[in-house]
Amino acid sequence: MANVLPNYVLQSMCTSTVVIGALLASSKLVHAEDRFFNELRFGASTSIQSGRSREDGVFPEVVALFDPFGFEQVTGWKQQLLHPRLHAGSSIGTFGEATQFYGGLTWTVDLGEKLFVEAGFGGAVHTGNLDEDDNGPDLGSRLLFREYLAAGINLQDGWRLVAQVAHASNASICDGPNEGMTRAGVLVAYKF
Repeated sequence: MANVLPNYVLQSMCTSTVVIGALLASSKLVHAEDRFFNELRFGASTSIQSGRSREDGVFPEVVALFDPFGFEQVTGWKQQLLHPRLHAGSSIGTFGEATQFYGGLTWTVDLGEKLFVEAGFGGAVHTGNLDEDDNGPDLGSRLLFREYLAAGINLQDGWRLVAQVAHASNASICDGPNEGMTRAGVLVAYKF
């Protein structure tokens, strides 16, 4: 029986499952007495690139954040920077565009009780174009670096609103093209 999905999609799904599973396992091992994750985010993003490398559609997003390094127990921005959280998530392609599965470290700094800022760095696997194509960015590699910047506001009862800009590319370390994917969006979060 023939595969319904192309091999690169299956490989991406397997790789992301292993990466997300490892992140989940490490988080649970370090803080078994705490919750499995400490924040869930849901929302959508859109491409902010122009020209031929712009992606069409809206990208539903889901992200889980984990606290294996004790972020919740520290105060002050210096201590917060020394205690990042882990994140694992997906940006789901629509209209035939690339889906990303990603994970990495998230540094959050509170700016008082209501506001916070974040930066994240890690890796992503995707289902997009590798070489020159007339539709969407040419990415040159199935594995990419991924970073994001975000700002958020704490609402009530653990709810938060987060605006973010995320970029994924191969940092020009591959022989192929490196147009990257840059998306901006808004997520609703619940912090346990």
